[in-house]
Amino acid sequence: MLDLAGRPMLERVVNRVRRSKTVSNVVIATTIQPGDDTIVDLCESHGWKYFRGSETDVLDRYYQAASTFKADIVVRITADCPLIEPEIIDTVVNEFLSVYRDADYVSNTLIRTFPRGLDVEVISYTALSKAWQEDHDPASREHVTPYIWRRPEKFRIRNVANDRDYSYMRWTVDTAEDMAFVRKIYDYFKNDTFSRREVLELLKVHSEWLEINRDVQQKMVP
Repeated sequence: MLDLAGRPMLERVVNRVRRSKTVSNVVIATTIQPGDDTIVDLCESHGWKYFRGSETDVLDRYYQAASTFKADIVVRITADCPLIEPEIIDTVVNEFLSVYRDADYVSNTLIRTFPRGLDVEVISYTALSKAWQEDHDPASREHVTPYIWRRPEKFRIRNVANDRDYSYMRWTVDTAEDMAFVRKIYDYFKNDTFSRREVLELLKVHSEWLEINRDVQQKMVP
């Protein structure tokens, strides 16, 4: 709910995801905790679809949301990625669709080449259901997909790579430093319709902005 150029960060994420050409439904999967009533209020004020589930068992929350909205393919975007790129979403989804009979999970995160914060995971409902049934590790369930991508012998997994490695860039928001960096971007464009290419060009001019959150250590999945 933090402000980004006059709108809540979640609204910026949703606006960018909704511009994807391959995503038919956007559902905010939030929790049943009273503190998330604010998120529900935002959803209802905009007419967004939402689902409320477990705070810690996020795999269950995703599975129940997918079941409720009858999704056959689930595209996972985390709400701390206000620079998420509709074009990249479509690239990953289209890769999944092109090998639909040969893949359970396609992402651009297995081998990172995109900036962190442009993460897209595409999962078949069948694979999500299997993980929901078989994953009994609370730490894994909190992060939704590790049970899948850690088991290539059980699931058919593919990675989408960029033609240039930008994995050293950090475009996600986990810390105050991350937010300060993203605010630089939004304060410059003053909207959420810019592309990642425009951001990359901007960062050529203001390369010093990359120093703002360069030392932030990403939390690792146990």
